[in-house]
Amino acid sequence: MFYAALGFVFGCFIPYIARRFAKFMPATFAYALVEIFRAGKSLPLEKRQDFRYKKLKNKFLWRSFVCGILTSLLSFAVFWHFGEIGIYWHLFFIWSLLLLTEIDWRMFLLPDILTIPLLIIGFVYAALIADWTFAADSALGASVGYFMPVLASLLLVWKNKDMFGGGDIKLLAAIGAWFGVEKLIYTILLSVILFALQSLILRQRSGAYGPSVVISAIVIAFYFF
Repeated sequence: MFYAALGFVFGCFIPYIARRFAKFMPATFAYALVEIFRAGKSLPLEKRQDFRYKKLKNKFLWRSFVCGILTSLLSFAVFWHFGEIGIYWHLFFIWSLLLLTEIDWRMFLLPDILTIPLLIIGFVYAALIADWTFAADSALGASVGYFMPVLASLLLVWKNKDMFGGGDIKLLAAIGAWFGVEKLIYTILLSVILFALQSLILRQRSGAYGPSVVISAIVIAFYFF
């Protein structure tokens, strides 16, 4: 229950952190690092008493609660499935993916300040902790995660010039560092299917691809590892 409670606390802050990113992104890595820890400006009292502000605040609090519940359940599932050995590595991976999902859904953007550390820590994890991959496979997985979308974009750029964003490519590279090549391929295939279903349900030709990648990565992690 400790990890579930920890997940709930972090999950409640996910919408707030995503909102902070929305204030200053896109930005360089250094500027984002400074801004994310800078205290935000408080609204004047008359605006905080406005009906529309209160309605938005209640909606935001409800979203925070839902994110907290979801993160709590996933954190407990991580403990139940993977055990306590290396659990903080696993929680970091899952929590980072959930935060990236919220940011991408809100802003259509996956910040380097999150994807790059996820990539680097994935290398460290593969070299020191993981029993399902190793350092060489991690490096190869990251390379495939980066270059496969680039090649796909080159082949299909005539149809959709924004098929893959830079953030999507870095996210796939980071997942490749954690998973290795084989599981990354499964993740990409599943994410394409999920994104196609999302496009059909929402009747849209484009949208945030990051959530489909994240859901696929979580499913693959629980199914194969």
